[in-house]
Amino acid sequence: MQNKQSIHGAWANRWMFILAATGSAVGLGNIWKFPYIAGENGGGAFVLVYLVCILLVGVPIMMAEVLVGRRGRQSPINSMREAAYEAGHHGRWAGVGWLGVLAGFLIFSFYSVVAGWVLYYIAGMGSGKFIGLGSDQAGQVFAALLEDPKTLLIWHTVFVVLVMMVIAGGVNKGLERATRVLMPLLFVLLFVLLGYSINSGYFSQGWDFLFHFKPEALTWEAVLVAMGHAFFTLSLGMGCIMAYGSYMGKKDSIGGTVLMIAGLDTLVALVAGLAIFPIVFGNQLDPGAGPGLMFITLPVAFSQMAGGQVFGFLFFLMVGFAAWTSAISLMEPGAAWLVEKLGVKRITAASILGFLVWALGLLALGSFNLTSDLLLFGMTAFDFLDFLTANIMLPLGGLLVAIFVGWYLPREMTEDELALRSSGIYLIWRFVLRYISPAAVAVVFALNLYQKLAG
Repeated sequence: MQNKQSIHGAWANRWMFILAATGSAVGLGNIWKFPYIAGENGGGAFVLVYLVCILLVGVPIMMAEVLVGRRGRQSPINSMREAAYEAGHHGRWAGVGWLGVLAGFLIFSFYSVVAGWVLYYIAGMGSGKFIGLGSDQAGQVFAALLEDPKTLLIWHTVFVVLVMMVIAGGVNKGLERATRVLMPLLFVLLFVLLGYSINSGYFSQGWDFLFHFKPEALTWEAVLVAMGHAFFTLSLGMGCIMAYGSYMGKKDSIGGTVLMIAGLDTLVALVAGLAIFPIVFGNQLDPGAGPGLMFITLPVAFSQMAGGQVFGFLFFLMVGFAAWTSAISLMEPGAAWLVEKLGVKRITAASILGFLVWALGLLALGSFNLTSDLLLFGMTAFDFLDFLTANIMLPLGGLLVAIFVGWYLPREMTEDELALRSSGIYLIWRFVLRYISPAAVAVVFALNLYQKLAG
């Protein structure tokens, strides 16, 4: 196994990498999307299929990304290039790294707008602004927020600055320090909210919604939903995990570490569902409200229950931490590349990247007000960036990583980096990465694209 060191630094220990990567994986989608799609698509049956998909799609590709990152010890762009050169192939494979870095950059530009909404709701819950709201009023508050470019700009700017402050600190003083604080707080807040829901009197309804085994609701479409979410939930295809992997200790087990990250990510999503849905059912609200669940339905629930202001504040604070840790990972690959390419300090790289992504975010922000009439292929800038990244760039990036590591890197190179004690486990991983994972991602890629374009 090679003993390179990253110029950016290294995680203090294996657990820091696990927490940082879990922070990358746990985002807004975990908190509102996964619990709902599980409940609507078979409950416990869907969760079981999802776990199988995680093992067949998410874990093998995540191991491949970490492997390349640790082998190259650089940004995803340069790690892909170095791995290709070492295997005797053309440096054009660096294009896969470029695809991931660009995808993370584009995602952050509109993700920061949504995260800005969360910051606004943290402030609103803390000040008591949402106390006593009905459904119509909550909808009006959210609509008014979207139509107010000045308020959106303020919170978008605040969020970008928060993320870039962490990026400027580097691996140890930035990423690691933020992870040490934010991830434990996120888990504490999550379990405080779970404790509240357990005592709400409606916990059994939330449990049944999520875990009642309903195989009759498990259609082929539901299986595809599970497959797609298994890929997207682990932050694959956007360079985040490859960048974080480059700071991983050379003696740490990649396989065991990735399984731990996948398990924690799934645990957070399920516990979030158990914390949220008893509150929703207790207030006779719609669990299928999608993104509106977070910004319209839940504020109504919190406004009408005892202690709702406190628990509403804690809930949005938890969501804010999840958004922050995810966004940090989106920007780290680009910052690492700027440091390597230009030889600048981290604070300079963070400032350059921060300004560019903030400026692009203005287009996404304007999609809800000033530039809502500006359409790209019939979509607002916000919807177009979402479509381009989620339906094209991420699955394509994950597919190419699986093909590159599974087919183009020699067995001795991947075996050396994974250091699996059992050759049988290695052969299973290699087979799944070569055949099953790419096929699954290709199916999700093609069907998502078809549904979006046909719809």
